[in-house]
Amino acid sequence: MLKKFLFALMVLFLLPLTACAQSKAVTIDGDHGKLAAVLQTPDGQKNFPLVILCHGFTANKEHLLLTTLANELEARGIASIRFDFNGHGNSDGDFQAMTVVNEISDAKKVYDYASKIDGVTGIVIAGHSQGGVVSSMVAGDLGAKKIKAVVLMAPAAVLRDDALRGNLMGVTYDALNPPEFVEFKTPHGNFKIGREYILTAQTLPIYETAEKFTGNALMIHGTGDIVVPYTYSLSYKKIYKHGEVELIDRADHSFNGEENHVAKIAAKFFADNLR
Repeated sequence: MLKKFLFALMVLFLLPLTACAQSKAVTIDGDHGKLAAVLQTPDGQKNFPLVILCHGFTANKEHLLLTTLANELEARGIASIRFDFNGHGNSDGDFQAMTVVNEISDAKKVYDYASKIDGVTGIVIAGHSQGGVVSSMVAGDLGAKKIKAVVLMAPAAVLRDDALRGNLMGVTYDALNPPEFVEFKTPHGNFKIGREYILTAQTLPIYETAEKFTGNALMIHGTGDIVVPYTYSLSYKKIYKHGEVELIDRADHSFNGEENHVAKIAAKFFADNLR
């Protein structure tokens, strides 16, 4: 009886280690210091394509949508690297000093890191919300030879319009003379974003940069998204030569309850484009 108990106890301890064996914490030099990241690779594969995963505004690399997608990708033999942007999660930097422009720099540095990983056969990129805007602009800058395909999940191109209107998460301000910072609340806590974020957002060439990408792109959006209306994904479709939109009926901005559905759609799209 004692032997059976000890064996069962040993199995319980080993299971989590086995499940996490292909996830590795890494550190990457970013725009505002070190970026905390997780590299997740398929078990037993020496060669694999890789997806860069970009989280949204005030979120982090452990957002359920991203971790669910990382697991779905791994099941299909595709690696991923997800990271905290500067000022988010466990990365260096001050959230108040964050801008979309320096997040783009962060993502490009992650691309440089990923391109040097042994066994990587191709790189694609996916992002949620503001991370979707970043992904679209990085793909536009780097081009289809470096970024093979793009998935944008509820891409928040509304951020430019909001900055021009003087609205941030429901908090209003003078758009012509933005304050030093704007303080706002989210379910994740209280935040302050700096004046530079607003000023750069007001002139951010989102679609102008994104349209330079000539590869395949997929926009996934919920029709119940009141933070970023799904019409912004339709606008992305207009600028892409090879773009398509998948609408999730009544899904909210974070795809709560629809994470598995979204992950399967995105992973299949990448698998089809990485053959």
